[in-house]
Amino acid sequence: MSDATATRAPTDTTPDDGLLERLFHISRRGSTVAREVRGGVATFFTMAYIVVLNPLILGFVQDADGKYLGGGDAPNLAAIAAGTALVAGVLTILMGLYANFPLALATGLGLNAFVAFAIASQMTWADAMGLVVLEGLVILVLVLTGFREAVFHAVPAPLKTAISVGIGLFIALIGLVDAGFVRRTGAGPVPVELGIGGQLAGWPTLVFGLGLVLIIALWVRKVKGAIIISIIAMTLVAFVVEAVAKVGPTVTGVDAEGNNIVNPTGWNLSVPEWPSQLDPISFGTLGEFNLLGSFSRVGVVAAVLLVFTLMLADFFDTMGTMTAIGAEADLLDEEGNPPHTRRILVVDSIAAAAGGAAGVSSNTSYIESASGVGEGARTGLASVVTGVLFLVSIAVTPLVHVIPNEAAVPALVLVGFLMMQQVKQIEWDDLEIAIPAFLTIILMPFTYSISVGIGAGFIAFVLIKVVKGKASVVHPMMWVVAGLFVLYFFISPLTDLVSR
Repeated sequence: MSDATATRAPTDTTPDDGLLERLFHISRRGSTVAREVRGGVATFFTMAYIVVLNPLILGFVQDADGKYLGGGDAPNLAAIAAGTALVAGVLTILMGLYANFPLALATGLGLNAFVAFAIASQMTWADAMGLVVLEGLVILVLVLTGFREAVFHAVPAPLKTAISVGIGLFIALIGLVDAGFVRRTGAGPVPVELGIGGQLAGWPTLVFGLGLVLIIALWVRKVKGAIIISIIAMTLVAFVVEAVAKVGPTVTGVDAEGNNIVNPTGWNLSVPEWPSQLDPISFGTLGEFNLLGSFSRVGVVAAVLLVFTLMLADFFDTMGTMTAIGAEADLLDEEGNPPHTRRILVVDSIAAAAGGAAGVSSNTSYIESASGVGEGARTGLASVVTGVLFLVSIAVTPLVHVIPNEAAVPALVLVGFLMMQQVKQIEWDDLEIAIPAFLTIILMPFTYSISVGIGAGFIAFVLIKVVKGKASVVHPMMWVVAGLFVLYFFISPLTDLVSR
């Protein structure tokens, strides 16, 4: 090695370097092309499940006008899956090329649940996705102007953790309910129960149980791609079960002849049987957003709060994710920052807006990228490989229709567990933060609303500080947001009072 080569900076290049070296500085980061490719493939297989789960979370929810995502009168899962894969592919490639960092992006779990269950029910899907676009643009402005630190420090770290934990519990509950493992009683003082009458019932619930056992076994054995392997395996099991037992869909109602039809133990959303004809690849959700429609639909206060809530979940997670990935890859500087931090945050902000513009919810950085780093990835080449694989997966998105909910939702329970692990970061002996964190965590699943949990936590935090005589330490932004949440919770009685 020459002296010139030995002393040049890690990001320097020479005309003798190949194209990949000049673009990604692979050898200078102690990696090889083979490791980067292997890492990119590993990251894809650990997060490819989002192409299946995102349609299941977004696809069966009707907006305030009774429409499904895509504007139709019936779910269009294939279009959501194709849009999910497209945006994930393009933005992950952009992360690799622009930021040169081994970080992949896709629709955020938790964020998509918030959009589906807390936002879309109040407005049209286009209005909801418009809020997602606004959220991404706000974060982009904060990044470019350097105000991200102010926003980051406004919310206490334990409350950020509590938000993530609460979303995890909410996601897990969605999985248990969709699988029929937990059901609404519909009567009596107990709102939910195990199965039907306290007993697990039906072949689909058994498929879910087997899937949960399989995914846990694969995960604790550290099998790469555990989630997608479990989904595929249990889908095949579900096909066999349906072929033998003829379970059919869950039905409760009356047929055309007026006969009562009751099949409470059927498949919840999709019956696992091969269709006579697969739908063509569709991108029907792309462009389904109305940037400012939500403001006239739910009012300025509610719309601003929803944007802020999305920003909380999205912006802070990204800061933690990129730092964790950088630490595992040994890429952090002496101040604990990954290389090209500004570029990473710019791409992530664009991804949030792009997900809304594509009608598939906010895209964000995935901690599953750690699997690629574990395989040796150290540069953006790994992200390019992951992104290309997402684009290739578009070809099989029409198959998402044949995957039953019960085969896929064990992944939601596992994701809930992974998010729950952060609870240890909260100081439960400190009542000033423990009570707000507790309210944030429990109210999300108990009210089936992420925004309710966040609002209760913020209000409780400010209230306790005032009671303890520490109002001066509360960040001004927390005062504003807590006040807005008070209006949000009591908007109905206040409106009645004013209208008298």
